[in-house]
Amino acid sequence: MTYIILAAGKGRNLQPLTLKYPKTSFRLDENTTVLQRMVRTIRKSDKDAEIVVVVGYLADKVKAELNGENCKFVMNPFYEVTNSISSLWFARQYLERENISIVHGDAVFCDEIVENYLVQDTDYPYVLVDSSYVKPGAYNAVVKDSQVLVMSNKLENFNAKYCCMTKLDAVSSRLLKQEIDSMINNNMYDQFFEDSLVQLIMFHDFQLNCKDIVGMGWSEVDTVDDLLNAQKIHHSL
Repeated sequence: MTYIILAAGKGRNLQPLTLKYPKTSFRLDENTTVLQRMVRTIRKSDKDAEIVVVVGYLADKVKAELNGENCKFVMNPFYEVTNSISSLWFARQYLERENISIVHGDAVFCDEIVENYLVQDTDYPYVLVDSSYVKPGAYNAVVKDSQVLVMSNKLENFNAKYCCMTKLDAVSSRLLKQEIDSMINNNMYDQFFEDSLVQLIMFHDFQLNCKDIVGMGWSEVDTVDDLLNAQKIHHSL
């Protein structure tokens, strides 16, 4: 399977902590960073994994951190003025694979999530959500009968948070590639890549399913509290 890890951002929410270090380099223990944990937990369950890391901010440090981890790297040279849709666009050739997992580089998942979702093949597109997380301003979703109706960080009414993981089969990955191309060509380079999924839902009758991981251990490292939670998840194994 192919795994695209998006790790190009500056981590502005965590500045000044991220002025010299990307947030994916935050340590979970003495020998493991956030990004190293992601790569190593994938390799533990999928020894033939094709792992593609999209870098930008402090790219050399990210690459050095993954030295010896058998990863491929794609550079987003415009990380300062773009968002994750542009990072995925630079890695678009990998959207032509048969089975793909797209995951944020600052996410920490318990082994159960990795083993049951991240490394498993799928024959339909879906995202992970957490119905216990109801914080305004996050990238949230409106879900009905295990189907995503819309996702955004500007929703006033929602019933789950998007959990930084998207699973695609061969058909949906190519549809996503086409939509990303269209959005970039229309200067929508400052959007989240997940917004392209919403475009497909809203305008192309695309059915995006979801799986609720409520009660499972996961964290998106956007704040110091998130980092502490991520360390707790890591040390609980």
